Amino acid sequence: MSFEPFNGITPPNEWKTRLVKDIAVVNERSIKKSDRIDTIQYIDIAAVNHRNIDQLQTFKLNDAPSRARRIVQDNDILISTVRPNLKHYTMIRKAEPDMIASTGFAVVSPKRVHPDFLYYYLTSDSYTRYLTQIAEGQTSAYPAFNSDIIENTVIYLPPENEQCEIGEMLASVDKKIELNNAINKNLEEMAQALFKRWFVDFEFPNENGEPYKSSGGEFEESELGLIPKGWKVGRIGDIASNRTQTVRPEEIPSGTKYIGLEHIPRKKLAISHFGVSDELVSNKLWFYKGDILFGKLRPYFHKVSIAPFDGVCSTDILSIHSKRDEFYGYLVFQLFSERLVDYVTQSSNGTKMPRTNWRDMSNYAIVIPPKEIAEKFTTVVRGFVSMMTNNIYENMNLSNIRDTLLPKLMSGEIRVPVERDNSATDLPKVAESNAIYQP
Repeated sequence: MSFEPFNGITPPNEWKTRLVKDIAVVNERSIKKSDRIDTIQYIDIAAVNHRNIDQLQTFKLNDAPSRARRIVQDNDILISTVRPNLKHYTMIRKAEPDMIASTGFAVVSPKRVHPDFLYYYLTSDSYTRYLTQIAEGQTSAYPAFNSDIIENTVIYLPPENEQCEIGEMLASVDKKIELNNAINKNLEEMAQALFKRWFVDFEFPNENGEPYKSSGGEFEESELGLIPKGWKVGRIGDIASNRTQTVRPEEIPSGTKYIGLEHIPRKKLAISHFGVSDELVSNKLWFYKGDILFGKLRPYFHKVSIAPFDGVCSTDILSIHSKRDEFYGYLVFQLFSERLVDYVTQSSNGTKMPRTNWRDMSNYAIVIPPKEIAEKFTTVVRGFVSMMTNNIYENMNLSNIRDTLLPKLMSGEIRVPVERDNSATDLPKVAESNAIYQP
């Protein structure tokens, strides 16, 4: 099978054909015994989703997973060789010191090609489908392909200045997406800090607007230790419920948004990507905008996010909602807390594939604040969630723009002008014949 790029469109005559191995090196460097490396920043496949790295893991080299072998450098392209349809790929624009990737990645190092051009070529939907077809045709236990598939791929190369323009245009969209993701991360951290101050340090504002504990607020003993006077000890189940409405795939309206475990990032409340229901083959669960989605498979991955829309999700996800609106913000950050994740991890069932369940989670002991305190916190959290959701929707639109442009640019169907006003701050315009495409 050979790669037929971008709907069979013939590239312009001046574009050259090259094999990827002629312009890049795959898996160039791996850790050797002679390398003096103590601590590594590890990228595993599960941490990479749709161009993003959820979280690096830090290990002493001797304690690292056996697959932690690939040395990563600036501008390297990481493409998972396992289940390529899940789009575990990204580009490392600036490598951290001692950054190491799993051997489950093909690490492509551009040499005689513009890095962004090659990155978007190899992560186009067309090329991903090609890798998926090869992977699913193998006889291994799970769909996978060998790295030489990438090495022997024919690629069509425009002149260098046009490669640069194409790469920079697509990268400019992803940089805006990254900025929105960074804003969402800051919003999450601000809300977490406020949660800790109010409900862990008990410095919530008293009736005079002063920090409760610091201004001499009264405390009383409880099974969870000292708590503010008048507060109660309860369980997560006292303020939250788990949705259990299942739906068969044939009953799901076409185009319904779908969230699987692969779409929920680690330790991030904001979901950055999702699927659609059209190709689902098993029963799913309904969820609704604002629900807290909690990955119950391997709960130590800390996959807890807020649903930015209605849809269906995997049955390996708990869809949790607040029984009373005023406790919504408090519930979000209880479920997102390290303490709760550790609790459900310890009580989960299964050795290789541990799962938690709503019964155990609902019994998790919490301090329940008065309604008026919880309501003030929820007002703040809803403001943050609204801003985060707006950023998520903007990212969806930007992703659609990028994915629409990408095959047209890579095939030469749309040509970019090689000269432009460098002072422009908007995304560059794209010329197709006499038409102008303005994202």
